[in-house]
Amino acid sequence: MKASVALFAALMAAVVVPVTGQEFPTRPIKLVVVAPPGGTADNVARTLAAKLSDRVGQQVVVENRPSNAGIVGYEMVARSPADGYTLLMATGTLSTVQALFPTVTFDAVRDFEPIAWVLTTPYVVTAHPNVPVSTMQELIAYAKANPGKLSYSGGTVGAQQHLSGELLKRSTNIDMLYVPYKGSGAMLPDLLAGRVDVAIENVLLLTQYVNKNSIKALAVTGATRSAVLPNVPTVAESVSPGFAVIGWFGVFAPAKTPAAIVRKLNADIAAIMKSPEVAQPLLAQGAEPQSGTPEDLRKLLDREIAVWSKVIKDANIKAE
Repeated sequence: MKASVALFAALMAAVVVPVTGQEFPTRPIKLVVVAPPGGTADNVARTLAAKLSDRVGQQVVVENRPSNAGIVGYEMVARSPADGYTLLMATGTLSTVQALFPTVTFDAVRDFEPIAWVLTTPYVVTAHPNVPVSTMQELIAYAKANPGKLSYSGGTVGAQQHLSGELLKRSTNIDMLYVPYKGSGAMLPDLLAGRVDVAIENVLLLTQYVNKNSIKALAVTGATRSAVLPNVPTVAESVSPGFAVIGWFGVFAPAKTPAAIVRKLNADIAAIMKSPEVAQPLLAQGAEPQSGTPEDLRKLLDREIAVWSKVIKDANIKAE
């Protein structure tokens, strides 16, 4: 009798198997983007969703949930089932949201499972042709001679673009008026029309307008020059040694998503970002596709939280 009971228990245990990558997915996947349509995050998400749909055999649907610092989208994903069917295309706002909004209902580290670091892109400091400057040094000199006269766009409050501008202002002792926008797509018409003087935005988005002479590129924010704007110096070499800021995009899932699903999605996304048809157009625009491990994304998030939390505190930045 005991032998029969033991055999039955063994058979039942064999039936309960862990979730594997091969069993996933069996229905459509939602990819939540914390930015509005038309911007860099949205464009990257839609490219990734289309390719991921082909690889996994299920539709990957992009859902835009724009809000201050991405809170709405982040909260939505944090509360979703940890089954791999709700994913998050996060921007650098994930590293700033808790410093800006201490009462948010999620924790940027605890409530999300890193899947894949997708893309890195420097920002470029640009000016409308009506602004009488052609270099970063001239911009700083003009801003000092005309305190508060220049306006600049840096995305939403607390975004890396905004924080880059605040860091630039503090490191060069200038005063420019920050004009917040709901997203890159909303900012572009005002920049191109000259309703805002200066913009700090992704190279991926603005290079085409620089090449058309619609705006002037003054400096890039990364540690090195951009391949697509090789004649444009960095902020560090122009006016502020040590200045280095990048934009980044990464895919996350709700915390405790099964490891097998995380591994499968990471492998699929890494393969997509390494594929020539995706990587080459991005590289040609100055972006840097990534294909590392979930731990690489975790380390990036931890590092960015530490850096920007200090900037937000030191600059006394308050979210609206």
